[in-house]
Amino acid sequence: MFQLEQPPLPEIKITATTPAVKSKSLFGGIFMAIAIISIWAISLGLLLYIDISEFKFWMLLPLIFWQTFLYTGLFITAHDAMHGVVFPKNPKINHFIGSLCLFIYGLLPYQKLLKKHWLHHHNPASETDPDFHNGKHKNFFAWYLYFMKRYWSWLQIITLMIIYNLLKYIWHFPEDNMTYFWVVPSILSSLQLFYFGTFLPHSEPVEGYKEPHRSQTISRPIWWSFITCYHFGYHYEHHEYPHVPWWQLPEIYKMSKSNL
Repeated sequence: MFQLEQPPLPEIKITATTPAVKSKSLFGGIFMAIAIISIWAISLGLLLYIDISEFKFWMLLPLIFWQTFLYTGLFITAHDAMHGVVFPKNPKINHFIGSLCLFIYGLLPYQKLLKKHWLHHHNPASETDPDFHNGKHKNFFAWYLYFMKRYWSWLQIITLMIIYNLLKYIWHFPEDNMTYFWVVPSILSSLQLFYFGTFLPHSEPVEGYKEPHRSQTISRPIWWSFITCYHFGYHYEHHEYPHVPWWQLPEIYKMSKSNL
């Protein structure tokens, strides 16, 4: 089920600090994955049952943004699984966790995204990069819609609509709760991931792309980098060291800054 047919990603470059980073990630990745999945599940379960009839909309916003952040965490975990760093000791468990995260994120097919993501790393910001625009859809919303069409299908959308209506009419989940804490956060999460993980780092700079990764890091404080998108803004570092998990990218970022 999880046999990888694409050629392996480029090997991580070995430096004085790289071995320590790799060794610490052997069990840290699965701990992070279990934590994110568990917090997301508990949070969603609680939010689907709370009575929000007396809430003003502005009071719901922190809860919506919190749930959006957790949805983004699910995708980031699946992304790390594609790089084999959720559980390096056991590839089957690693890819199972990745497929689980994408399934609960939005019924996304792990194998399909895995192949596309490898194409992205081997051919970033090029005609063969499935995440890149086609030369016409360069502004944010046009690129976002072009991007989403490559990853979503009518079957996924219809299936999600069926699940939504089953939860509403058969199990009597509150419709407002499902909309605010399931539907809206998943959509906002896709915008967040696209903006910080594709649009900002892979838009062509005025001075042109920097080879070979054709990406750039969005420099920001580490705490803000985590809040915005689990350090996905440290994107050049991610392409340079694709086997480093998201939660250790700040170490690579600080190492790069000190080298400069």
